[in-house]
Amino acid sequence: MIAVRTAPTLNRTLLGVAIFIASESVFFLAIVLAYVAYRDAGLATARANLDVGRTAIFSVALFASSGTMALAARTRSRFWLAATMVLGAIFLTGQGAEYARLLSEGIGPGSALFGTTFFTLTGLHGLHVLAGLVALSALFAATQRRARAVHPVAWEAVGLYWHFVDAVWVVVFSVVYLGTIL
Repeated sequence: MIAVRTAPTLNRTLLGVAIFIASESVFFLAIVLAYVAYRDAGLATARANLDVGRTAIFSVALFASSGTMALAARTRSRFWLAATMVLGAIFLTGQGAEYARLLSEGIGPGSALFGTTFFTLTGLHGLHVLAGLVALSALFAATQRRARAVHPVAWEAVGLYWHFVDAVWVVVFSVVYLGTIL
């Protein structure tokens, strides 16, 4: 008897998410490179005004959310999914507080080169976190209604996007915040 192996199939949903993440990675790379190119002009402002320690705390919440998302996807658990959403919301709240503080000090998107590059880079990341929270909420709602009807690929696709958002923040935090103290 001859054994016949079937070719592995490629899930179109995961392929679409992967292509989207790849395109967004190029987009973020361009913005990070622009920030780095103009960083020296605003480095003194960044050093004087960015709260690296406080932002590190909110960053830990986002980094931890990758772990809770991995647990949620592996176990199909609404508990871990909710934990991921809470950690993401903590991060966004922290970023909002940082923005409010900077704006109150006269540093905004149009105030100077630092403000423009900082708010563009971190603001776009924040929008991606918000989009991720919307996707997490949609997945949570779908599992509330009919948990068994939610395909495993939905958990995987949302998880991939969420891990991407976290990975982008590793780069942004390193370049923007840690780059001011190194």
